Amino acid sequence: MKVNDQEIPQKAVEYELNRLIHFYAQHGVPQDQIRASLETLKTRAEEQVIGTTLLFAEAARLDIPVSEQEIDESVKAMEEQAGGAQKLREILEKQGQNLVQLRNEIHRGRKVDKLVAKITGEAADPTPAEAEAYFNAHRAEFGKEAQVRCQHILVSPRSASAEDDLAAIAKIREIRDRVAAGSDFATEAATHSDCPSGKQAGGSLGWFSRGMMVKEFDEAAFSLPVGGLSDIIKTQFGYHIIYKNDEQKEAVPEYSEVAEQVLDVLRHERRGKVLSDYVAELRSKAKIER
Repeated sequence: MKVNDQEIPQKAVEYELNRLIHFYAQHGVPQDQIRASLETLKTRAEEQVIGTTLLFAEAARLDIPVSEQEIDESVKAMEEQAGGAQKLREILEKQGQNLVQLRNEIHRGRKVDKLVAKITGEAADPTPAEAEAYFNAHRAEFGKEAQVRCQHILVSPRSASAEDDLAAIAKIREIRDRVAAGSDFATEAATHSDCPSGKQAGGSLGWFSRGMMVKEFDEAAFSLPVGGLSDIIKTQFGYHIIYKNDEQKEAVPEYSEVAEQVLDVLRHERRGKVLSDYVAELRSKAKIER
C-alpha cells in the first residue's frame, strides 16, 4: 500500500489490526465474533494507518515547532518508566534503535500531537442543555449493567455419536447429584470439568454481563437465584451445570451524578468528528494505492 507515493510497511497495518483485535477482546467481544469480523477489522486498520500517515505528512509540511526541551522531557519520562537511562538504551538496542532515532520519533510524534490539539480545539464545547438531552437519549450507557458471578462444570461428549452424548449426560448428572448432596463445586470442577476454568479456577468464570456467554448459558445464569444450582444446560460446547455466586443489579444514575462524564463523552465525540473530517479532507487530495 502507498500513500502519496510513500510505501506503507505491512507490519504497520498488522500492528493496528492486532491493536483492534486486542481492544475488542478486552471489551468482551467473543473470539468467534472477532474472527468473523477480521476482514472488516483489517479494512479499518488500513484506514487508520492511512489517516495516521496523512497526519504525519501534514504536520511535517506545516513545520510545527517542537523544542528540544519538550523532547528531553519525553525522553526523561521514558527513562523513568524503563528504570533508568541505561535500561532505556538496552531496550532500544534490542529493538534495533538508538537514542537519536528515538528523539527523531518523539519530534515527529509531538508535531502530530500539536496538530491534532489545534484541530480538535476548534470543536464547540457542549452546553449543559445539550449534555442533558444526550444523557436522556443514552441513559442506559451511563449506568451499570446487570452482572453475575458464576462457577460452572462442563462435560463435552467425546464424539458426535449418540452413545457418547448419552455418556456425557450421565456424567454431568452424576456430578450435579453429588454437588446437590453437598460435594464441593470447585473440587468437582477441578476434577471433572472439560473447561480450562475447572483446573485453573475451580470452574469460576468471574463477573460477566448479558450477551458475553452463549444464549443458553446466559439465560440460565441470569435466571438463577444467588446460591442456586442450575439443572443441566446444553450448549454447543456440551453439557453444563452452573452455580451462581453473586449478582449485581442494573443501576441507572441520575443526570446530576454523571453530568461531567456526559460532557466529556460529548467533547470526545465532537473532537473525534472534527478530526475525522480533517483527515477526510486530506484524503480527498491524496493518492492512495492498495
